[in-house]
Amino acid sequence: MRIRRLSDWLPTTNKEVKLRGWEELDVILFSGDAYVDHPSFGPAVIGRILESYGLRVAIVPQPNVNDNLQDFTKLGTPNLFFAVTGGCMDPMVSNYTASKRKRDKDAYTPNGDIGFRPDYATSAYTKILKEKFPDVPVLIGGIEASLRRVTHYDYWSDKLLPTILETSKADMLVYGMGEQPLREIVELLQKGVPFSSLRTIKQTAFLVSEDEKTPKNKNWEDVEIASHEDCLSDKKTFASNFKVIEQESNKLIARRIFQKVGNKQLVINPPYPTMTEKEIDASFDLPYTRLPHPKYNKRGPIPAFEMIKFSINIHRGCFGGCSFCTISAHQGKFIASRSQESVLKEVDKVAQMDDFKGYLSDIGGPSANMYKMKGKVQSICDKCVAPSCISPVICSNLDTSHKPLTELYKAVDKHPKVKKSFIGSGIRHDMLVPEFNKNADPEELDAYTEEVMTNHVSGRLKVAPEHTSDPVLKLMRKPSFKYFHKFKDRFDKINKKSKLNLQLIPYFISSHPACEPEDMANLAAETKDMGFQLEQVQGFTPTPMTVATVIYYSGYHPYTLKPVKTAKTRQEKLDQHKFFFWYKKENRKWIKDTLSKVGRNDLVQKLLPNDSSWRKNKPGKTKNTFDDTVTSVKESRRKNKGFKKKRRR
Repeated sequence: MRIRRLSDWLPTTNKEVKLRGWEELDVILFSGDAYVDHPSFGPAVIGRILESYGLRVAIVPQPNVNDNLQDFTKLGTPNLFFAVTGGCMDPMVSNYTASKRKRDKDAYTPNGDIGFRPDYATSAYTKILKEKFPDVPVLIGGIEASLRRVTHYDYWSDKLLPTILETSKADMLVYGMGEQPLREIVELLQKGVPFSSLRTIKQTAFLVSEDEKTPKNKNWEDVEIASHEDCLSDKKTFASNFKVIEQESNKLIARRIFQKVGNKQLVINPPYPTMTEKEIDASFDLPYTRLPHPKYNKRGPIPAFEMIKFSINIHRGCFGGCSFCTISAHQGKFIASRSQESVLKEVDKVAQMDDFKGYLSDIGGPSANMYKMKGKVQSICDKCVAPSCISPVICSNLDTSHKPLTELYKAVDKHPKVKKSFIGSGIRHDMLVPEFNKNADPEELDAYTEEVMTNHVSGRLKVAPEHTSDPVLKLMRKPSFKYFHKFKDRFDKINKKSKLNLQLIPYFISSHPACEPEDMANLAAETKDMGFQLEQVQGFTPTPMTVATVIYYSGYHPYTLKPVKTAKTRQEKLDQHKFFFWYKKENRKWIKDTLSKVGRNDLVQKLLPNDSSWRKNKPGKTKNTFDDTVTSVKESRRKNKGFKKKRRR
């Protein structure tokens, strides 16, 4: 058993600062999360990165904003700057459900206790720091700052908000993963460059006043998007902005973005290139204790830590580009993969933990099966503006070989202390279907699928088709549901062949833009036909920096500027969600009444075939009824038209 000293963690108090023999600090980091010194927790990564640059760094986790604010002054004034992050999740997602109800648990706080993280934590902390230390620069980062770096819709206040730089009064923002820009910031500060002069660092954003000259960089092209005020006055203008923002965020050679905010100008510098293997290895190889700070020992376990305690993150980024997901907006669409050596080194660290029983909970990433995948010809990727590499089809330039990943799994399982390694991250099942992934070797795809099912699943394999409606899936940037059918066929064959008796668990979303109640009824009927009683479901939650959120607020698709209907009222959302649970007794009458009124008794019969009472609920004379067993295409179209007319009334 390894005995750890308090000084193995970054200091959180003056006592711990003294233990290190320090009289002053270079950077003080404030975080909305409890301090867990683990590479899956962003605040710990930033702290360790800054430490690796030779800085004296302390962290103040979950400072109290409701007392005399002593947490903000107890460590004094840093030599370089304050750093602020809201935590590993947007604080509003941490604090509230999709229905805007206060959550009863916070996964990033000991014992899951609530009340330790303020709403809009980055702005809350930064405002206090600027009041207490007006002359000390404040650098903000993390998921909250990253996704709110430009005019954005905030679901919880139901308002269009300006860049978080304006609301927080911070001096600079680092967006995305912070290792690369932080290195340059620190190098320049150590050379004596004033913080206010740091204006041409990639992957940063800042505000300049109207009388301040915009910094020049001859290597960058510039693009100006509509002002915050124009977005406030016209929703279509706001929607049109997002196409530029998303494309520039995902380019390897991007333009600098300008936006007027009142009498100031927001400047968003282009992102850094994707981290190299050497760079990402260096980040994961830092001396993390992989444990929560000892100050929490008597407060109870931290749920988020317990979930990832014995997991390994093998890559960053996701090229799926799903319209409801923020991963590519924060981590980028290009994959940064760790070397097998670095992964195995971390596996060995986990295996040495006192309470490790031989089971790794996850070997994965944002999407489990994108490890080592990249463009075959780099020059093609350099010019690409597509937000997704696999929608509407898989790019012919994308190398989707699963062989390196299969080999990594086998290498991990060879560790003498590892009994079994699980894949807990979501797997892109569509990439394992040869009919969709046409450029891949079918035998290689089957080998990966069989490896996962045979050795890395405990009873259930979770995948995310998200919907059954092709129009909804197209907007989601997800493939047709027919490919889920094909994946299930392969899953069933391997299940039978290897006598595994595994369950396939699909995830679905209701109330997504473009989704109508009829789409949900069809989803319920089709998944029922496949033998599913759905349980892994959720309602769409608008979060900043996604296509779906822009549509939800504005009513327009940012790429076409055509109107898109979205369920917005509480009742509309509840009604869509009920279709997931057609099998619950309390929903049966509602389903019968709702579908019968719009002439879709065919769906009633599919969902409730043993309930004859639906026949008694036929509406009065309607042109939208037809024989349930023989339906022509023409009749089906007429029914759909009738359904939409009924909705408009």
